Amino acid sequence: MPLYEYSCQECKKEFSRVLTLKEYERGDVECPGCKSKKVEQKPATFFAVTSKKS
Repeated sequence: MPLYEYSCQECKKEFSRVLTLKEYERGDVECPGCKSKKVEQKPATFFAVTSKKS
């Protein structure tokens, strides 16, 4: 599941959430600190883990 990074516009806390695509599409993310729904998604780095077959 993808990891999304957010910043709360109320308390300015930054946090990360692991969400399924269905949860992400609903958009009901709240700040774990102040429980505000006024959060903004931050650009996040993406990396892929691959396995090398011999």
